[in-house]
Amino acid sequence: MSLSEISEIPVSQKIWSLPDPVPDHEIHTLAAETGISKVLARLLAQRGIKSKEEALAFLNPSAAQLHNPFLMDGMEQAVQRIATAVNSEQKIMIYGDYDVDGTTAVALMMRALTPVFGNHVSFYIPDRYKEGYGISNEGIEHAASLGCSLIIALDCGIRSSDKVEFAKTKNIDFIICDHHLPGETIPDAAAVLDPKKPGCQYPYKELSGAAIGFKLLQALFKRGILNSDPSEYLDLVALSIGADIVEMKGENRVLAHLGLAIINQGKSPAINKMLLGAEKDTQSPSAKAAGISDLVFKAAPLINAAGRIQHGSLAVEFLMSTSPEELNSLYSRLIDLNKKRSNLDKQITDEALLMIRSSDVLRSAASTVLFHKEWHKGVVGIVASRVIEKYYRPTIILTESNGKITGSARSVKGFDIHNAIAKCASLLLQYGGHQAAAGLTLLPENLNQFRVMFEQVVSDTLQPISKTEEVSADLELQPADMSFELYKELMKLAPFGPGNMTPVFIAKGLTDSGWAKIVGTTHLKMKLGEPGSPFLDAIAFGQAHHYDAISGSIPVDACYTLDENHWNGKVNLQMLVKDIRH
Repeated sequence: MSLSEISEIPVSQKIWSLPDPVPDHEIHTLAAETGISKVLARLLAQRGIKSKEEALAFLNPSAAQLHNPFLMDGMEQAVQRIATAVNSEQKIMIYGDYDVDGTTAVALMMRALTPVFGNHVSFYIPDRYKEGYGISNEGIEHAASLGCSLIIALDCGIRSSDKVEFAKTKNIDFIICDHHLPGETIPDAAAVLDPKKPGCQYPYKELSGAAIGFKLLQALFKRGILNSDPSEYLDLVALSIGADIVEMKGENRVLAHLGLAIINQGKSPAINKMLLGAEKDTQSPSAKAAGISDLVFKAAPLINAAGRIQHGSLAVEFLMSTSPEELNSLYSRLIDLNKKRSNLDKQITDEALLMIRSSDVLRSAASTVLFHKEWHKGVVGIVASRVIEKYYRPTIILTESNGKITGSARSVKGFDIHNAIAKCASLLLQYGGHQAAAGLTLLPENLNQFRVMFEQVVSDTLQPISKTEEVSADLELQPADMSFELYKELMKLAPFGPGNMTPVFIAKGLTDSGWAKIVGTTHLKMKLGEPGSPFLDAIAFGQAHHYDAISGSIPVDACYTLDENHWNGKVNLQMLVKDIRH
């Protein structure tokens, strides 16, 4: 079977689910008390927001809802250590991971601290291929060569006790700002900021790495060490929150809302450049307000491409830049790197899918573990996600790097892939991550045994509900019920993300108005509605295989979200169809 034939195979039938219904009287009360529609009231109630006070706070996020940074364990020590560095004119290195969360955190800290420390503050991003994830001895050695006395680690470090001890031999202290789960021991650093650390009473646990850095800057501002409010840098925090797929609830949602406001006011040169493109004025907001999805799909891939293909320091330089000439130059480089990343992504995905289709064992397995020594390390995580789109099961994509086998894992809903990998720890050199995604490294001689053990773990623990992809809908609503007024009200739920997803609706008995056509090679454009009722423009990405049914006027049910489409100066509502049944 050819690769083109493989790409045409549709994914298996998805499960559509609706939440447990909320009593109508609760919806009526909430709508009456807040002055919102019953549709919005139902969506809020289904998300656990049922009182007037909760609803008004949720619909009106503000800086007043942010927590006191000093509630975070270790914050006082961190501020005192930085104050000592200021008073003693010590040199500081800002150290961060090479992904979007890490590079935005470093750019955030550099932009805030440079006015205080001048050339006494520098930054370091590890090389993805030479050093790998997290704090490295090479980075510490570099800090020592610069005469640094303090390293502020962002988005990494919570499991780096050995590196912190090594730094002490170089007379370097560490402040760790991390959001990952700690190991059995907490590093003996000057300060450790991590809401997930045992004993930390900080009210919100799910901040991104850059958001942890922002809380430190907030504390420095409160103590007068910073002269300007770090809230002006929340555009970077919003990008980190979206790209790192942390939950969009509580403080994360407030920070993202405030950051998006900066971006939509045209006050974020680097991010506006990525959202608007090379030819647009980055100081002018676009006609359509940017949302989290724009950051995830337009900005994040460019930032990630730097670390995946070349070096993450390029992303930091771009995010820190305000010069139009420098922005244009760095933007062009990021575009080129992302094109290379995209080509590698497609090539390796095709090869991975062919491996599965060519093997009876791989096709029938409970998990997917694939290895090729020449696959590019920078895109294996993306490829794992692509493979799951075709074969919905826990997936690990591995390659060879520096004589070892290393790679990335991605999970399906309801399955803790980090925990599954941990059960194979005896065969691994290192691993880390969370429930949905993880990374791992092992010796070549352990690969086959690891495959067998991981497959057994998945077979024993994967629940039936996790074997089929689920589309979680919010309620049934027909296209005729949609209006610009309702759409604008639904946007009050934004920013969207895990825990507060874009509302998904189910509509039944729809037909096309006779306008259906295939666009590109895999997408389907339609006008959907019920006979005698208004029809809405609709697009179904990657679902061209439904064309015959749609064009044949066969009634269909659709799972969809609502979007505002801007084209040629016109604005209209559009259904973004997630799945079709007929």
